[in-house]
Amino acid sequence: MPGNLQTGSNHEKKLSVDAELEKIQGDSFSYFLHETNPDNGLVIDKNEANWPASIAATGLALAAYPIGVERGFISRIAAVERTLATLRFFWNSPQGPEPDATGYKGFYYHFLDMKTGRRVWKCELSTVDSAFLLAGALTAGIYFDADTADEHEIRTLADALYRRADWRWAQNHGSTVAHGWKPESGFLPYRWEGYNEALLLYILGLGSPTYSLPKESYAAWASTYLWERRYGYEYLYAGPLFTHQLSHVWIDFRGIQDFFMRDKGIDYFENSRRATYVQQQYAIDNNLKFFGYGEHCWGLTASAGPGPCTLKVGGIERTFFDYVGRGVPYGPDDGTIAPWAVAASLPFAPEIVLPTLDYCIHQVELTALNPYGFKASFNPTYPDKTNNPNGWVSPWHIGLNQGPIVLMIENYRSGLLWSLMRKCPYIVIGLRRSGFEGGWLSNRSRPN
Repeated sequence: MPGNLQTGSNHEKKLSVDAELEKIQGDSFSYFLHETNPDNGLVIDKNEANWPASIAATGLALAAYPIGVERGFISRIAAVERTLATLRFFWNSPQGPEPDATGYKGFYYHFLDMKTGRRVWKCELSTVDSAFLLAGALTAGIYFDADTADEHEIRTLADALYRRADWRWAQNHGSTVAHGWKPESGFLPYRWEGYNEALLLYILGLGSPTYSLPKESYAAWASTYLWERRYGYEYLYAGPLFTHQLSHVWIDFRGIQDFFMRDKGIDYFENSRRATYVQQQYAIDNNLKFFGYGEHCWGLTASAGPGPCTLKVGGIERTFFDYVGRGVPYGPDDGTIAPWAVAASLPFAPEIVLPTLDYCIHQVELTALNPYGFKASFNPTYPDKTNNPNGWVSPWHIGLNQGPIVLMIENYRSGLLWSLMRKCPYIVIGLRRSGFEGGWLSNRSRPN
């Protein structure tokens, strides 16, 4: 590992790796300080005027507050106040089938009005985004363990919110879990199948003491996995990089295996390490000839882009997308890179992530003059009208990006969030009911 994150040609003072990572964390954490409604704890999806809140970003904020306390980004008193405001809002907000409610059956709508907390855009009741929200609440319930009235209330509300989610209802009479539900039309036709970020969802659903998923649901989900061999690596395929990261924000998968991974002889952590290397090698090969791709310029995931449009660039007709789930190796790919997804791979492959972060910070200067660190994405191939030498750079910061930067850097530095969630009985139960064995699970007493 390099001793410093190097500087570019601007001859800035070099920072140690730890100091640079702390700066990235602090800048990213400040998104939650300034883009949150203090009255209800809701976090804006992206920092665009009149934009709604994202329940997933709010869940990430709940998980980030303990790290903020430990790193001195926020006082414990202020973190308790924000956490309580959030949990009280979700516990007391309208739950019902009405189209303008906040949630239903213990789940919540994907996007909520920042002020009222009511559903916007006729969006879906999202099972996976609700899982991120509930995981954040459980994090708060584990961390805030002081014998005070406020911290006791945090623990009580976090537990009550988790217990209220009706996972069986979310199956809609099927073996797997539905993506979501709308009051106007009922359940969405899509289900959580194929390896993806729903790993956390199934573990939470299986750990529930009230409306738990049956064990068979996990096996049904895993039966849809796709094992591949790419660039010399055998791994469980998922295209966008974030799908190999988000469940790992909360759960330490090192050394623990379910039946699928026991058969393959690896664990999900190793799988994510391989997926990270596949992403880098894809950029090095650069078969589609995008500008900038290489050893230190990689990271395809769900992200904003410069499109939608089709342009001829360097004699090649290119189609550029807006927000889409970019992935490796099958695409879609329009030359858009997401540095936040690289940062979130730090625990898996620091030897390739740290030099790439150095490139993004000091050569492409993607954090320069930005209030919250990395912008969401950039595209060196797109002919930007501002004549930016680095091509198109997203004007936005996105909450769903900021959280994994803070949390996965901390898991790399101290393992704090992993350590907290190893103490969560619902996570332990969910892992065991999913068939996980070994590693740190062997040292955990079985919850009642």
